[in-house]
Amino acid sequence: MPQRAPVRDPDAPRRVTLLELFFDLVFVVALALISRNVVIGLDWHTAGQGLVMLAAIWWTWAITTLVTDMYDPERPQIKMLVVAVMFGALLMTTAIPEAFEGRGLLFAGTYVAIHLGRGLFLMPLVRHESQTRRRAMRIFIWFAVSSVPWIIGGFVHDEARLLCWAVALAIDYGGFRLAYPVPGLGVVPTAQRNVYAEHLAERYQQFFIIALGDCVLTIGTVFSMTDLETEKIASFALAFSITLLLWRIYVHKSGELLPVAIAASRTPSTFLNTAPYTHLLMVAGVVTTAAGFDLMLHDVEPHTPPAWTAVILGGPALFLAGRAAFEYEVFSRVSPSRFGGLLVLLTIAPATLYVRPMFTGLLAMLVLAGVAVADAYRSWGRPPEAPAPPH
Repeated sequence: MPQRAPVRDPDAPRRVTLLELFFDLVFVVALALISRNVVIGLDWHTAGQGLVMLAAIWWTWAITTLVTDMYDPERPQIKMLVVAVMFGALLMTTAIPEAFEGRGLLFAGTYVAIHLGRGLFLMPLVRHESQTRRRAMRIFIWFAVSSVPWIIGGFVHDEARLLCWAVALAIDYGGFRLAYPVPGLGVVPTAQRNVYAEHLAERYQQFFIIALGDCVLTIGTVFSMTDLETEKIASFALAFSITLLLWRIYVHKSGELLPVAIAASRTPSTFLNTAPYTHLLMVAGVVTTAAGFDLMLHDVEPHTPPAWTAVILGGPALFLAGRAAFEYEVFSRVSPSRFGGLLVLLTIAPATLYVRPMFTGLLAMLVLAGVAVADAYRSWGRPPEAPAPPH
């Protein structure tokens, strides 16, 4: 009698396992290294490199999370797979500081090995379930196509590498959005794109907390290397306040109601189509904000250079943009405070060129505080808001 494929039992517990939490530890280091690289280069080219590395790291996490959502994470085979991906993700992480220099092939090769290796591992496990096997084949074929520009990028340099890897990521992200169409196999059926609301929502919430961990790590690390001056202590408190506000704005209603919103939808796959992109934008904002903390805590400039302004204000702006899209996912509307916050950040940017970086950070904090206060005012004295009805 053939062994049952390691797919999830619909009646089994859907909470996150301890192994998945252990797996997340790698990404704390990865995000910290990416934010640190942004500070070292501090130009548009370096920002583009950081975005490519963040997108690759995020996609490794997101696809692995989908595997543990679709397959039973308590089965020994899936545990082995998660551990193997964790090893590969750690190897990718070690290559981040020189991914666009001498360790490009290591970064790209490990990324390709993770995604192709996962397919080669899963397809034999589900060979007796034709629909599940075809889904794994479709995903494997798309990652095989993207592996070509990934590997080519490992052999070329500078802008050529950045272009190759950007094309590869476009294939990876686009294939997912299109449900992995393959001639002769079609697309992944809608029935196979449904998700377990409690599990997947909890995983996305946890990764956002991991991203905030990058902010906390930057605050503690940089402040430990500075002199205990009054201004540095003020910058320390300011950075912590911004981190707290990012958390508050994320969890207020949309973050809290995410599992309910997915479960209430007749087609949970609609969340799956957008959540990876909205959360990537929010995480990018948090990582950029962490890089801004590094600048604020050093604060050696009498005025804020334009590149510093782009980082210190750009991080909160990216977060608010992603948070607006996230709110639309849950409630099918966007609070005016999101657009108001973005508009104020854009408006005050020129003025920050004449003040010290710490005061630029203070302005960013005041904008985020205004958004948080507007959120609290909107819900004050009103009954709890329910997610939007299914589309």
